[in-house]
Amino acid sequence: MTAGPSDNEAIAREGGLHRTLGKRQITMIGLGGAIGTGLFMGSGIAIGYAGPAVLLSYLIAALIAVIMVFSLSEMAVVHPTAGSFGTYAEIYLGPFAGFLIRYTYWIQQVLLIGSEAIAIGTYMRFWFPEVPVWLSAIGFSGALIWLNSRPVRNFASVEYWLTVIKVTAIMLFIIVGGSRILGLTGPSTGLHNVIGLPGGFMPNGFGGVWMGVLMALFSFLGLEFVVATAGEAENPREAIPAALRTMAARLFLFYILALFIILAFMPWTEAGAKVVTQSPFVRMFGAAGIPYAADAMNFVVAIAALSAMNTSLYLASRMLFSLSRGGYAPALFGKLSAGGVPLAATLLSGACVLLAGSLAMLTPLAYNYLFGIALFGGILTWASILASHIVFRRRHAAAALPVRMPFFPAAQILGLGLLAAITATMAFDRDFWDVAVLAGAPWCVFVAIVYRLWAARRGRAAASASTLG
Repeated sequence: MTAGPSDNEAIAREGGLHRTLGKRQITMIGLGGAIGTGLFMGSGIAIGYAGPAVLLSYLIAALIAVIMVFSLSEMAVVHPTAGSFGTYAEIYLGPFAGFLIRYTYWIQQVLLIGSEAIAIGTYMRFWFPEVPVWLSAIGFSGALIWLNSRPVRNFASVEYWLTVIKVTAIMLFIIVGGSRILGLTGPSTGLHNVIGLPGGFMPNGFGGVWMGVLMALFSFLGLEFVVATAGEAENPREAIPAALRTMAARLFLFYILALFIILAFMPWTEAGAKVVTQSPFVRMFGAAGIPYAADAMNFVVAIAALSAMNTSLYLASRMLFSLSRGGYAPALFGKLSAGGVPLAATLLSGACVLLAGSLAMLTPLAYNYLFGIALFGGILTWASILASHIVFRRRHAAAALPVRMPFFPAAQILGLGLLAAITATMAFDRDFWDVAVLAGAPWCVFVAIVYRLWAARRGRAAASASTLG
């Protein structure tokens, strides 16, 4: 196996980006990417599978996420690069791993943005039922492409306030919903909907809980976003680990508490669905009879999806930039504009997003299919982070690291085992999850062939240059 670049080489080649992001902005960017349709819209799918026991599904997914976050934190303080985990895979697992992970993550983000765009189109139909989903999806995608072509401080400012809106809304949702459940502002709903309905807390058994884990894991995808900002962070060695830890704690509270409120307030059979047409958050407010509350919540979930789209496009462009600087993509995508933005990488990523968003014209299951395929890329990425961290620890003494992962390597092995089990579950599902493996496996084969062709061409070019020299 060909050796990867040294630590210093990897950091130096991805230089040139403007380091203008502070810790607060980085935290908000991470939250913006992780709090999107996975919570506001996809949670309905998870509830449909597991019922009230969906809380266990999210706890299992959160365990995997925490293991990944601590592993990633260790490497981020040593390697503050835009390529982040893609670069780590190249350094510790080899050039092909870096090639595969970065291209897979790039296409994953493109598909994720497409799914978020479709979700926004669905939300817009709440107010404008005559407007096609695909038209809203393409319109919002175009606006975000323009925003991401501006200097990073503009992107960060917009993302900061978008995230503030949805975080504030979730907190208010938890406070208002909790007061209703306790009977402080009306008749108490108690815990009847959680434990008193037919089938009890776990109506579909552990099988339903495990299927809920698939959706729950998708909800947590985005925690790794923070590390991609390292190349533009003012003080990455302090800001990145702190932001990751803060994000993990906040997301756990937001997801678990918000889902508990939904489950306690309305029967899970009304909140859950396999084909998502409306956010369970909006449905709950509509059922509560609070004037204009459903409109306000629909606005918030649209903002959440817009924020997640914004962050994902940022990340997709930086991953393509990293590939270019590593020599794995055309040099054009590694060039920076006067504002320090990889403009060509942003425009190409945006064009692919428009294609993904247009999928809504072909099938009403577009959102399900896109996030199923994107989940495969997310699982592959998280697995590469855990595998890279195992090799990372062999080269770096734990005592010398500013951030250390507890329970190493048992935690990493557990995480890899759970990710493998989730992938196997998707492969045997005949509902729609199998599309992730059916598309993901051929994609890996395709990338492997492209890499072999690229490596052979590069080898011939090097041999020719050596001969001429």
